[in-house]
Amino acid sequence: MATRHQAREAVIGLLYAYDLGNPEIKNFAEDILEEKKIRNKQREFALSLFKGTVENLEKIDEMIKKHLESWDLDRLGHIEKAILRLGVYELLFSDLDSAIVINEAVELAKKLGTEQSPKFINGVLDAIAKEVKNGSAKT
Repeated sequence: MATRHQAREAVIGLLYAYDLGNPEIKNFAEDILEEKKIRNKQREFALSLFKGTVENLEKIDEMIKKHLESWDLDRLGHIEKAILRLGVYELLFSDLDSAIVINEAVELAKKLGTEQSPKFINGVLDAIAKEVKNGSAKT
């Protein structure tokens, strides 16, 4: 049985494909998850993360842009962008503790991103988590 971590990793792949200009990936998400042996509750979890992230992409991207400082969203690597988007979605729309969300994102960045990705992802998500905790981020 797949873990939530594996489900998130699959969602990163879906978000990556979506970001590369493949909006039709939404129609194949269930098949892709099945291929990766993500089933039952984990599939429901993955689909809710993917659909929720895509449905709230504008708000999520605004939050990311606000905390990129001297970076531009378009300059980010597609994997880093996918990890950030998923992390921000979970920070804004889930009941998970922010430390868990950030840790998951950092672990995904270690596995899927560049050497600098984990530190970058951690910094951006930490800043967003503080804003969410202070109540200044509205969902």
